[in-house]
Amino acid sequence: MIALAIVFAVLGACCSAVGAHLQHKGVRTATKDTGLRLRGAAALVHNRTWLLGFAVLFACAVLQILALALAPVTIVAPIVVLALPAVAVLNARSSGERLDTTAMIAIGASTLGVALFVALASSHATAVHFPSSAVLLACQLTAGAVALFGVAGALTGGLVRCVLLATGAGSAYGLVSILVRDVTYTFQTEGVRGIPPLSITGLVVTFAIGSWFVQLAYASGPPDIVVGCQTVLSPLVATAFAIALLDETADAGGWTGVGLAGGAAVAVVGVVLLARHHPEATSRATPHSAERHLFRAISRR
Repeated sequence: MIALAIVFAVLGACCSAVGAHLQHKGVRTATKDTGLRLRGAAALVHNRTWLLGFAVLFACAVLQILALALAPVTIVAPIVVLALPAVAVLNARSSGERLDTTAMIAIGASTLGVALFVALASSHATAVHFPSSAVLLACQLTAGAVALFGVAGALTGGLVRCVLLATGAGSAYGLVSILVRDVTYTFQTEGVRGIPPLSITGLVVTFAIGSWFVQLAYASGPPDIVVGCQTVLSPLVATAFAIALLDETADAGGWTGVGLAGGAAVAVVGVVLLARHHPEATSRATPHSAERHLFRAISRR
């Protein structure tokens, strides 16, 4: 079951990358870089690229639900990180640019870090019933974080706004993983009547808010940054809740705990490096450097 869950999660990460790439192109085409607002969002429904991205992301959601129904959050959630290397490669190919050496090292680091984390977690994570009090606390903490990032994003612009909104989306999606696992596991063990109303309601609301934050982030920055922020925050939030609040890895102490922390650290470092060294980031840095050199040359004259 766990092996099949990992396969579903990897396929879901690939679909997430493709869907993010397509939706970013659709948002930029529909808004023409003027920003995405409620009135402009209606145009996305008629954008074929955006709709295709939506369909791919729907497939991603189905795969993630299947994965979470078969394995604990601690195993499934970190695999989302693989979406960032995939989308970085897609964007580099579509723009005709090449990933530099640092970016390639970052892809390898993030992939190996996730592989180590999942390998260790798969032998220690256990299926547990989530207490309602713990789920409620997770919802409250996430709501506070999402509200903070949303307000901060509304007060800023450009890449800063993109990062803040994408980070808020990542926080929301981390909670979504917890709620999906709660709903699917309860359904398997207790049937439909046992599913907590809090988890169902929170799942719908959190997913909707996270999705809207993602579209707003696409209108403010490159998809690599959007996916990068999500892939850092989403598994961190999900695994932190699963380990600290829900006791999915109660027996993962000693060297196993060190290995889990090390794998997570390597993956996060890889994600951060890739976000800084993807082609769009380096191309943005080049004009600024050229401008500085030109300014110095004029000043010397």
